[in-house]
Amino acid sequence: MLHKRSNREEIIVANAFYERIQANPIIAAVNDLAKLEAAIEAPSEIIFLLSGNILNLKDIVKKVKDKGKDIYIHLDLMEGFSRDAIALRYIHQQIRPDGIITTKSSLVKFAKEMNIFAIQRLFIIDSLSLETGIKSIHSTKPNAIEVLPGIMPKVIRKINSETKIPIIAGGLIIDKEDVIESLKAGAVAVSTTKDTVWGL
Repeated sequence: MLHKRSNREEIIVANAFYERIQANPIIAAVNDLAKLEAAIEAPSEIIFLLSGNILNLKDIVKKVKDKGKDIYIHLDLMEGFSRDAIALRYIHQQIRPDGIITTKSSLVKFAKEMNIFAIQRLFIIDSLSLETGIKSIHSTKPNAIEVLPGIMPKVIRKINSETKIPIIAGGLIIDKEDVIESLKAGAVAVSTTKDTVWGL
């Protein structure tokens, strides 16, 4: 039987996310498991997992959570899982991350039905992808949006004003200036794979 969080549980999970990013708006994004330990030891309160598979995911999530950090897994990038509601249900019940990241609108909808914290990742490459992304957000209503590349203040402002959903700037965040500019543009946090930025 599907364990579905109550609305109260969903609010608690959402509040935990926002409290964590208020404490530290830099999210350590791990695309190489050799850097997982460094991410756990970094000041970041939240880890985005961009690498893993059906064999090691449970151990990775447990390791991060045992260290008192929150972990959100990018479902599209996990090897050995299909990209459907069954995989999402299994991850929710058996692996229990704090939430998921996905580019797929259908997975965001499934996650919302299960009261799983869902971050929808948008790749903005031109004005069409921007408009399509905004329409998708209005339809799926994720808990947060990750915008890539994150170094586009005007785009962050536009998405922020049109959706009113918290934005995480991700991709090409390589130094302190990128972090500051993204936050000034209205992002609530930045995610980066650059371990030199994790400690800022």
